[in-house]
Amino acid sequence: MPIFRYKGYKADGTEAAGTIEADGLRDAVSKVKDSGLFPQEVSEYIHGGKSFFSRKHDIALLPAVTRQLSILLSSGVPLIEALKSLTEENKGFWKGILMGIRERISGGSSLSKAMAEHERIFPEFYINMIAAGEASGNLGNVLSRLADFLEKQDAIKHRVRAAMIYPAFMVCIGFVVLTFLFTLVVPKIVRIFEDTRSALPFITVILINVSNLFKNYWWIIAAAIVGGVIGFKRLKEKNAVLIDRIIMKAPGGIIQNLYFARFTRTLGFLLDSGLPMLRALELSSRSIGNEAIAVKITEAGKKVTEGARLSASLEGFPPVLLQLISTGEKGGRLVEVLNKAADSYEEEFSRRVQKALSLLEPTMILLMGLIVGFIVFAVLLPMFQLNQLVR
Repeated sequence: MPIFRYKGYKADGTEAAGTIEADGLRDAVSKVKDSGLFPQEVSEYIHGGKSFFSRKHDIALLPAVTRQLSILLSSGVPLIEALKSLTEENKGFWKGILMGIRERISGGSSLSKAMAEHERIFPEFYINMIAAGEASGNLGNVLSRLADFLEKQDAIKHRVRAAMIYPAFMVCIGFVVLTFLFTLVVPKIVRIFEDTRSALPFITVILINVSNLFKNYWWIIAAAIVGGVIGFKRLKEKNAVLIDRIIMKAPGGIIQNLYFARFTRTLGFLLDSGLPMLRALELSSRSIGNEAIAVKITEAGKKVTEGARLSASLEGFPPVLLQLISTGEKGGRLVEVLNKAADSYEEEFSRRVQKALSLLEPTMILLMGLIVGFIVFAVLLPMFQLNQLVR
């Protein structure tokens, strides 16, 4: 049943708005009137009409919605009633999604098939897990484990974003300060040297040229930055494997720890949930976020199909991780070993991020100090020369 948005007025003249399920536009208008409202605008609710950032924000609420649904089902609430409660609890985007899922289930569809119609919201592994939970009659526990997994993944994403905020802020502030100095402050200071016939120091000439570049050709610098970002995105789309290999070689091994944490956590979760090894490897490769590692996992899956062990199939992975996987395979504790490896990589990632941030602040301060010192020295040096000439 379609979902409609409405705006209208109550009998006392106050505004009212919301969503309603109806068979069509006329039915929606009729239901709005029956509720005691005077409809001003009634239109069908379209999920895809939101901006990119709004959709990203809405999809980020998936762990919370999954947790709520798991609690309701584990408490003995029927699926239809649980979805109805969630529909009333949520607003906007998720209200429409949950309404649609509930309507599909009321029509005889399964939860996994209803969610599969929203593939941009529910990942492939998520739908596979829901289908497995429905087949085993253990949907509540599966949803609980999915919520745990998604919350851990979400925590890692927040760590990455938090780690990137400070460097990005420092770079932006530094760029703004330097732009201000070179376009407004420095030109006024160096203007006193333009009428002098004496040769200026080389460092002062550099300062004047840089200042002129910022003042007269700032639009070229801005265009170069925008063009560089767009060019990098297009290059990554065409050469994703090559770019991701270069990213993996970043100093400090921070990025590697992040990707290996995702791989071990996802693979361990999927295997523990009963998925076959090949299917778990396939889904894990799609959730890593690095095409270079995904290719290696895909190649490992082919070797596993031929009868090879997983530890002997993962080429280019850290020796310690391969040894752990080998030990887990021999002892029948592969899931346990993968989860421990994920914990280790996540802790190491957090530790190295904190170390990098502790070094970044003094480095940025030192860099800004050198630039300001360069400006001061470039201004004072010709003043000393002029003073000598006057004497």
